[in-house]
Amino acid sequence: MVHLRSDEALVARAQRGDRDAFDELVRRHRDRVYAVVLRLTRNPADADDALQDAFLNAYRALHRFDRRARFSTWLYRIATNAAFDVIGRRKAARALDEEGTPEPVAPGDPFVQAGQRRALEAALAALPEEFRVAVLLCDVAGLGTGEAAGVLDVPEGTVKSRVFRARAMLAVALREPSNLDAVQ
Repeated sequence: MVHLRSDEALVARAQRGDRDAFDELVRRHRDRVYAVVLRLTRNPADADDALQDAFLNAYRALHRFDRRARFSTWLYRIATNAAFDVIGRRKAARALDEEGTPEPVAPGDPFVQAGQRRALEAALAALPEEFRVAVLLCDVAGLGTGEAAGVLDVPEGTVKSRVFRARAMLAVALREPSNLDAVQ
């Protein structure tokens, strides 16, 4: 029987230099972190870069992780920042028009449903960034609003409001795909 260790136990071991413990944390969180950075960057190469940067930065900063928040919350904050860094670095090099290019599917992505996938991708892409990030953290990464507030460094009420508004905008856009321009 395999004994599953908690993130907290793995973090403690990794902070003492156990690379296998950190590798387990990477395996445990990789798919969901990738789903978030892919939705933020909207490009698989950029998402791969952001994912790599996020785990490298987490490994380098692990000694500073003080356990006031859950490891996953701390990691999503690093990953979100890494995604925005990659977007900034790639923005000038990338063509601005990616219309019509479907986003790849991330392993474990809860939004994979054949009929609505394209409409959802377009609606998510059309959301203002602060709403898109909030709904991705809560609905894709599965964070609670308090955890997402910690990642975004905003009050919990702000996250609740952003998620509520994002979901409302998505609902309108998905009811009538011709309304995607109205999302903004």
